[in-house]
Parts: sequence; C-alpha cells; structure tokens
Amino acid sequence: MRVPLSWLREYVEVGTDTTPADVLASLVAVGFEEEDVHRFDIEGPVVVGRVLSFEEEPQSNGKTIRWCQVDVGEAEPRGIVCGAHNFAVGDKVVVTLPGAVLPGPFPIAARKTYGHVSDGMIASARELGLGEEHDGILVLSTLGIDAPEGTDAIALLGLDDVAVEINVTPDRGYAFSIRGVAREYAHATGAAFRDPADRDFAELQPGSGFTAVVEDGNPLRGRAGASEFVTRVVRGVDPSRPTPPWMVARLTLAGMRSLGVLIDITNYVMLELGNPVHGYDLDTLTGGITVRRAHDGETMTTLDGQERTLHSEDLLITDGSGPIGLAGVMGGGTTEMSGTTRNVLIEAATFDPVTIARSARRHKLPSEASKRFERGVDPLIPFAAARRVADLMVQLAGGTMTDEGGALFAEVFIEGIDLPSGFVQGLIGVDYTDAEVVGALETIGAEITETGEGRQVIPPSWRPDLTDKWTLAEEVARIHGLDRIPSVLPTPPSGRGYTVLQHGRRRVADALAAAGFVETPSFPFTTQEQNDLHGSASGGRLPGIRLANPLDGQAPFLRRSLVPGLLQIAHRNIARGLVDLALFETGTVFLPEEGRTYGTDEVPPLGQLPSDETIAALNQAIPPQHRHLAALLTGNVTPRQPGRPAEAAGLAEALDALRVIGVGAGIEIEIVQGERAALHPGRTGVLRAAGEDVGYLGELHPSVASDADLPGRAVVLELDLDRVLELAGHRVVAESLSTFPAATQDVSLVVPAEVPAADVRAALREGAGPLLESVRLVDDYRGEGLDDGAKSLSFALRFRAPDRTLTAAEASDAKLAGVSVAAERFGAAIRD
Repeated sequence: MRVPLSWLREYVEVGTDTTPADVLASLVAVGFEEEDVHRFDIEGPVVVGRVLSFEEEPQSNGKTIRWCQVDVGEAEPRGIVCGAHNFAVGDKVVVTLPGAVLPGPFPIAARKTYGHVSDGMIASARELGLGEEHDGILVLSTLGIDAPEGTDAIALLGLDDVAVEINVTPDRGYAFSIRGVAREYAHATGAAFRDPADRDFAELQPGSGFTAVVEDGNPLRGRAGASEFVTRVVRGVDPSRPTPPWMVARLTLAGMRSLGVLIDITNYVMLELGNPVHGYDLDTLTGGITVRRAHDGETMTTLDGQERTLHSEDLLITDGSGPIGLAGVMGGGTTEMSGTTRNVLIEAATFDPVTIARSARRHKLPSEASKRFERGVDPLIPFAAARRVADLMVQLAGGTMTDEGGALFAEVFIEGIDLPSGFVQGLIGVDYTDAEVVGALETIGAEITETGEGRQVIPPSWRPDLTDKWTLAEEVARIHGLDRIPSVLPTPPSGRGYTVLQHGRRRVADALAAAGFVETPSFPFTTQEQNDLHGSASGGRLPGIRLANPLDGQAPFLRRSLVPGLLQIAHRNIARGLVDLALFETGTVFLPEEGRTYGTDEVPPLGQLPSDETIAALNQAIPPQHRHLAALLTGNVTPRQPGRPAEAAGLAEALDALRVIGVGAGIEIEIVQGERAALHPGRTGVLRAAGEDVGYLGELHPSVASDADLPGRAVVLELDLDRVLELAGHRVVAESLSTFPAATQDVSLVVPAEVPAADVRAALREGAGPLLESVRLVDDYRGEGLDDGAKSLSFALRFRAPDRTLTAAEASDAKLAGVSVAAERFGAAIRD
C-alpha cells in the first residue's frame, strides 16, 4: 500500500518536520514492513508562465512550431519553442526553466532548435509525470487554476508530495486504505485521528426509487454473496472536466493512473476508505439491479474487453439485460462510465471474501477491488463510501445529488470474545496492568464489557482478523510495543528432543558423510517402470501409488526405492563434469500392499476440525511408508596420482560403506549371495541384520547403468534403515576393552564352491564361543591342489579373554570347536 503523506495528514496529525523515514519507522512499530519511498522524479525550477504572444512558423518537415514569448515572473519574457497548438495568448502554462530535471531523467537547458534558442520548455501532463496525456501542453485554466506568473508549479500541482509504501499482510486488509493506515499511525504515535468515514447518519441515507435485490441460491459456507448493497444516483455530471491536479498527484503516487474524473473519483474513495466503489452509466442500465450467482455457461464481457465464461459460484451484478459486472472483481463493458456519461449510478457493497477470491483466481483477474474484498472490508462502510463518491462527483464533475438510490443491509453481528483475566500477561510474558490491556483494545476500536472471569471484547467492524483471545493478546503486545517482550530462552521439558530412531538416523548419516559420501535428497516421484525394476528382487509388475495431480506428468508414481533418484542425480552431475561420485540419501519409500486401494476422493469440509473417525479414515488411506537408506558409488575413489594409478569404485568400497552404516546403527550387517533384477548376476548380495533380510548391495547391471547414462561401473546399496535401527535396539552400547593380550591363529577350510563365505564365517564364530573376538576372511583360493567344485577359505582368528591371558591350547581348542561346526554344516575340512 502506497500512502501519500499529504493525504495521510488529512486524517492524522503528522508533523511538518516528519520525514518519510519517521513515518515508516512508526508504522513498522505496529507491525508493518517498510517497502519503499516514492517521489515525483522532478526538480525545479518549474514555474507558472503566461503566454504573451506566439508566431506560427511552418517547417520544411511539414511541422508547424510556435515561437512563444512567455512571462515567467521575471523582468523580461522568455522565448520558448513549442510544438503544441492547444493554447492561446493569455493562457497560463507550466514552464520548465533551464536547470530543471523532468522524469526520465530529462534535464532542461537553453538550446538552439528550429532557428531559435529555446530558453526552457512548456510542459505537458505526461512530461510532468501527471498522466499519459501528451496531445498538447498542460493549460492551467482547464484545471481551474489561476496563479501568478513565476509561482512554483511543483507545489501548485502537488508534485512535491511523497508516498511511503508498506507491505500489508493478508490478515490486515483494513490497511489497504488511507483510513486504516492513518488509524495505525495514530496507534503508533498517539497522534489525533479523524475518521474519514465519520458522517452524520442523515447524510448516509440513499433514498429510494431504484430497486436492488440479492438472490443468492448458492451461498458459500452458508454465507450470502452480498450482505450490504448501497446505490446512489448523481445526475448531470460532466465527464470532460479535468481531474484536479492534487487528486491526480495522489493517485499517481498511490500507483494508479488517472483515467478521467469519474473513474478517478471512485478509485480515490477506494484508496481513502478501503471500500471498492463502482460507477455505472445510469442511462445504459435496464431496470433495477439484481445480485445473483451465474448460470452455467453464461458469459459476459468485462472492462478489459475479454469475454468470460462464468462459473456457477461467480457472483454477478445484473440488470434486465443480463450480467453487467463480476461482483467485487471487475465491471462490465456495456455499462461503464465514459465520455458521454451524464447520469451515474454509484454502487458500494460488501461481498463474501471467499466468493470474490475464488472468482478472481478462477478468471485470472486480480484487481484492486478483489484484493480488498477477499481480505474483508468494513461492513459498516458502504453507506459512507457511496456518499463520499457522490459528494466528489457533485464537487468535481458538476453533478447534482438526487434522492434516488436503494440499500440492502444485513444486520452486522460481531460475536464477543471472552478474554480471561491474566491471559494476555501469561501468553505474552509481560506484566501489563489491567488498564494497559483495556486501553490497548479500546485504542483499536474494540468494545469491552467486564465479566466475572475477565472481559468480553467485541472487535471493531473493520478487524475481521480478531477472532479469539490469542489474536487479542497479539494486539495488546503490538500496541504497547513488541520491544517490551523480554528475550527469554525457553527451557525444554524433560523427555523432549529427538526420538531414538531420529538419533539413529543422524548417527548413520553423519558417519556416511564423514566417510566422504554426499547426501543428495530427491523428489519421491518416479515412473512405474523404475518402480518395477528397482522396487523388488524379481523386477516384475508391482503395485504402485499414482498421484492424482503429479508435479511431473512423466513421473506420476510414488517411489518404491531410492535408487532411481540417485541415478538421476548421478547422471546430472556426470553431465556437468563431476564423474567421481559417492552419494547417499535417506528418505521415505511407499510400499502398497497387493489388492488394497489407497487415497480418497472425500475431502473433509473446510472450516471445521475433522473428527477422530475422519482422521482414522484418512490414515487408512495412506500406504505403508518405510524410511530407507541408499548409496551409490561410481568413478574413482582414489584419483590418478604420480606413481599411483586411479582406483575405481567397486564392491569393496560398497562393503566399506556398509560397515560404516553398521557401526553408526550399532549392529553388524552381514551380506550373503543373492540376485536382483537391476543388479549384475554374481555381484549381488542380500543384507541381513539379526538374521533378517534388510536390503541389498551390488553392482548395477550394465544395461541399467547404460540406460542411466553412467559411463562406467556403479555399485549401489539400499536397506530399510528404520528396521535396522529397531533390530539394533534402543541405544548403542560400547563394550569394555580387555587389558589382556590376544591370541591369534589362522585356519584354512576347504568347502564346496557354492557355500557362501559368510555362512562359514558365522559357523566359526558360533562354534568358537565367547573367546573369539574377531574373525576375518583373508583369502579365497580356487585352483591347483583342490578338487573341482571346491574352494579354500582362509580366516584370521583373534581370541581374547576378559579376565586372563589365554594359553595357546585354549585358543586352539576354541578354533577347533568352530571348525567342528563348519564341518558339520558344510563338510568343511582343514586344508593341509
């Protein structure tokens, strides 16, 4: 909202020495954000001049100029070349003298042109920044101005005014008016405020003789589309009269163009009072006014010349001929005020905010009117707004006030709000006195009644945002200054903070980041094909959740795996030259069950709290969600260096990442041979924790890597992170370290080639018992000296006792016990 200071001063005391920065500071103190300061980009000397004489001089280019002698209040007249012809000898004009700067910037200097030295310039309205009129120069007599020669024209035309701009939040629509901002400035400074809508009741009566009816058969939220509708008639207006310069200047600073005196008056009152007002050419109307909803398929042409197909929720202003206005948004082209208008019907109304907001968005037609109506206007203001427009049309357009008009007025009932004693003080944290609480609420216009438990507060009609005791408390804090609220660091209640799972997720993510991986969150949307390929081991058709309104029509499904997102991110980085990648993501995957339908077409009604049954039904419509972790490596883990070749990322690095995850989660994750459709056969493993399958690890199948435009090998892993953390228990417990020395032994076992090394390792661990501290595979040999179909697995064993030094015999006995279990399960034999 742009607020010209000269306009603001009409309704609140603003000192003559108060700067725009001071005004903005005061408005910031009551909750507005400052945006900018606007001025006319013009510098003097710009003065009133009188044309003494001129000579017509035709030019070779076909143009005729006038060589003028102009009295500017100096001893000698000035010679000025002018190309306009809409003035006569004796007319008062605006002269920009050498040294002046006009908007552009356009500096003025004495210069030779058309054979003369033009000692200044006679200006048009557009050159002064007062509008788009440029057919001729500005003749002051047409504006009703008669000032002595040499008078400062900048002050005379209001070009010395300045406007401050503030950001108005959606809940404070009353501040989209000079009336509202002036009241807020009074709150901030204590200056006296005069309400421009404060009129004698008798002045506001619109009379009779013009019918207006509201027929709303389709109210939204049980509310009628129009609650107040006031009309007045002014006859005998002269639309050719110029808009006064002070009004043009104020409208321009407020961000609006001058469009003729009649339209300027309605815009001026809208900015002044905050209630949009519309004027109709009375002679083009057929019968009375009816406010109703549109019929399906009905059309109308709005003021912008567009024919619009209407919706049954649109609220219309109609007469006997049909729609003549889209209520609260824009008028119709058939009844607009024009240069031939002589009689005007003035309309001021209060429309339902939701109805107006939906119409403006539906037709992509935001307007100054809809911006105010959709935020809520004062329901008591239409009578004052209609009278103010009528008065200005009489004063500035030569009209005559009549007794014609009509009014529909629903009783305005504002429900009281109970404000318990001490509530404001407890919520805000400031020891306001009762007098301060009452004084602040009375300052904003509320009516207060004492009750047994506190007070009942009736908010003012222009504040629809005050709906409960919390918003009232905010008003008290705002009026008395937010700087009074102490800065106190709140103490969190015991037992709050991260959950066990959240702590675990952070430990795992921090561990991977410390190991050199980069976390790359992605959108949870993918295709059915990617879900089928990466969402299960078989790669068969799987159930998926399809979005009704996807952001990307090519990826309408919720993901079953995190790997497709990592592949997209890897492709994007490789395309930009980043080829050595170690990526990971933790996120939600959606795993619907076969045969179940998810989602719902029933949207709970807005404006009321859903019941427990409704919430339970919505939760049932949500598919199972699991938080997974996935990682991808491609390129080199060690770059090429002098004396050392590059080392490509492979399964070994993926296994290292798996160990990092296990340490962060506090559980050992094993890997056994497995298969998966998207991974390379023979280079794929299933991840197990506490005997339960929790994910997979392996090298991408070459065709999958090629489809993802990856230039080389890539390894991936994915696991159900929350399940891993649940299996790990509630907390990671650090084991005590023994101070006694370890005993190390090696063993090589011959087993069938198809037996997984992890299973043999598990058998050794189980048989050796608690003395076995560590078992590690160090060699897998297949070749000469072994039977076909056999392999030799070598393990390094470390034994330690917590309370004594082990003997070699004790270590050997434990080792042989482990070998015995391996022999029983897999036919393992110690290799000679």
